[in-house]
Amino acid sequence: MKKEISLGLKALCLMAISMVVWGCKSGQKQAEEAEKESLGVAVGPKFNPDSAYAFIAAQCKFGARVMNSDAHEHCGAWIMRKFTEYGCKVETQKADLKGYDGTTLKATNIIAKFKPKASRRILLCAHWDSRPWADNDPDSINHQKPVMAANDGASGVAVMLEIARLLQSDSSLNVGVDFVCFDAEDWGVPQWDHGHESTDGSWVLGSTYFANHLPEGFNPEFGILLDMVGGEGAQFYKEGISLRYASDVLERVWQASKVVGYGSYFLDKEGGWVTDDHYPLNEIAKIPTIDIIPYYPDYPRSSFGPTWHTIHDTLDHIDKNTLMAVGQTVIQVLYSH
Repeated sequence: MKKEISLGLKALCLMAISMVVWGCKSGQKQAEEAEKESLGVAVGPKFNPDSAYAFIAAQCKFGARVMNSDAHEHCGAWIMRKFTEYGCKVETQKADLKGYDGTTLKATNIIAKFKPKASRRILLCAHWDSRPWADNDPDSINHQKPVMAANDGASGVAVMLEIARLLQSDSSLNVGVDFVCFDAEDWGVPQWDHGHESTDGSWVLGSTYFANHLPEGFNPEFGILLDMVGGEGAQFYKEGISLRYASDVLERVWQASKVVGYGSYFLDKEGGWVTDDHYPLNEIAKIPTIDIIPYYPDYPRSSFGPTWHTIHDTLDHIDKNTLMAVGQTVIQVLYSH
């Protein structure tokens, strides 16, 4: 009899525990649904990561797009053709810029306008040149080899091209979009060159020129810079310059990521301060612009991750899930503005 009573009590306890667990799960689900409802609903077309990946592959097929090279010239022409094909009005801003070592860099900033007559506009931007030297590679024998830049350059351009492709067949967007591909971003002093002082001024040359020579009438409400937005294991922290100059834009983007189900990629944590193309846009052009850029706090060689400025920045290390998370988040921002 004691045994039967014991079993009966155990059954009652298990039933009670099950009801508590079910109640907790039910409550958690209700809380998640309530949070999602308070954030808003997903809007806009579905981003296609396979298409974005193909755009990265197409850029890499030209080779490393190092300044003054044939690969750079041919890829630039291809980017312009693609934006034109997708219904954008394409302009270029050409300039001879001086590299840290005195090299004259034949730079071309590419400007593609979707709905060019729309008065309300949003800026999306990325750099399209490749780093000439893999100076952060673990093997010093590779330090003067060029970087293929599948992630550090091509991924941001690819996300913009895919968004442009989607916009051409959708008339519901209420704002115009200015896509800008900045040149000469990655000619900063290499780590192995001890004869030149490493300064912020040796980087972001194309965007600095752009900020000092804005096209007539160029006045977007805010900007989003896409830098290294296709890497494996990427997560995006709230970058310091973005917080300083455009915290409201940053919060809008981070909230959009939650609405479309990619909040796990956009962490509610602060990352480092990055010298990137958004700095001159904020400081010189006064366009509030954030940087969507990965942060790897536990990686010893660089907080930018294992392929940054190495010969391993190739298609093999591009993650379509990362492209999807970023692309769909940006679409949400555009269509909910």
